[in-house]
Amino acid sequence: MSREVCVHTWPCSYYLELDKRWVPGKLSLTSCSLKFVADEAQEMLVSFPLSGITAIKKEASHFVFSSITVLEKDNRKHWFSSLQPSRNAAFSVIEHFWRELLLSQPEAPLPATKGKELTGLMACSQKRLEDTARVLHHQGEQLDSITRGLDKMESDLDVADRLLTELESPSWWPFSSKLWKMPSETKLKGDASMASPKALGKEGVVVRIPAVVSQRTASHVKPGSLTVLVSGLEIHDSSSALMHRFEREDVDDIKVHTPYEISIRQRFIGKPDIAYHLISARMPEAIPVLEVQFSKKMEVLGDALTPSSTKTSSPAEKGCSMWHTDPEETQGSCPGHRGRAGEAGRGPG
Repeated sequence: MSREVCVHTWPCSYYLELDKRWVPGKLSLTSCSLKFVADEAQEMLVSFPLSGITAIKKEASHFVFSSITVLEKDNRKHWFSSLQPSRNAAFSVIEHFWRELLLSQPEAPLPATKGKELTGLMACSQKRLEDTARVLHHQGEQLDSITRGLDKMESDLDVADRLLTELESPSWWPFSSKLWKMPSETKLKGDASMASPKALGKEGVVVRIPAVVSQRTASHVKPGSLTVLVSGLEIHDSSSALMHRFEREDVDDIKVHTPYEISIRQRFIGKPDIAYHLISARMPEAIPVLEVQFSKKMEVLGDALTPSSTKTSSPAEKGCSMWHTDPEETQGSCPGHRGRAGEAGRGPG
C-alpha cells in the first residue's frame, strides 16, 4: 500500500467504537484503498481496500454532526465526521473512485466447458464480423464510385443545359454571363457544405472520462465528465449538460497535481480567470492525450509523473495541492465537534 499514489487527504475525525470517542486525524484515499491516521500518535487506525466496501452513505451522528459512513463486507461500519473543506466534497471523490473500481473489476469466471463454448462462439462471431466489415467496405467503395460518376454526369448535363440556354438566348439577354458562373458557385457551396462540421457529423471525441468537477473552491463539487476533442476540451455535468468549453487556443495551462487530479485554466486581463479542477479514477487515460494536445501548456507538479510512481508526496501536501477551504463552508465542518474529540459517550446515534 505504501507504493500507492495518494489521491487526496481530508482532515476529519474518526469514531472509535471501543473507546466511545472521536479521534482527530486525516482520511487518505488512494486508487485502491481508504485509510485513517490519527494526529496524536500518527497511528493508522483503519485501512481497507475499496473493493471491500459495500456501501457509502451520508449520515448524521446524534442528528447534529454530518458524517460519512463506510460499510465493509463483514458489516463493520466506520464513521468519519468534521470533514474539511466539506462532507460533500469528500463523499463525491470517494464514491467516484469506489464506483469506478467496481465497474473495472472482472466478473466471476465461468466453468471451463461454458467458458470454452463462449470463447468459440465469440471467435466465430468475430470472424463473421470481420468478413462482413470487409464486404461492407468493398460495397461502400463501389457506392462511392457510383456516386462520383453520377455527380460527374449531373455536372456535365448541367453544363450542357446552360450552354444550350446561352446559345439560344438573344444577345441582349442580361443574365447570360451569370449562367456560366452557376456551376462553379454550386461546386464551391458543395465543398463548403462538405467541410462544415454538420456535414462531417458529430465532432470526433478523442477520449471521454467521468470526473468530479469543482470550480474556484473544493467545497462546491459535482460529478461530471471531461471530454477531450481535437479542437478543445469540454466539461459536462452528470446530466451531460455542457458546463464549459475550452477551445484549443484558449487553454493557457494544465497542471497535473497527481495522476488522478488536474486543473485547467484560461487567463483573462481585467476579469477573473476561468479554472476548473477535476479528479478522476480514469485520469491516467486522459493525461497522455492531453500531453499530445497541449504539450507546451502542461505542467507536472511534484511526483505526478505516473500512477506507478513509487515516490509520493506527504499527505499534507496532497491534501492542500489545490483543494482550498472555503471560509463560508467551514462553519458546516463542525469545529466544535473536533474540540470535543476526547469526550466519551458522544458516538453516532
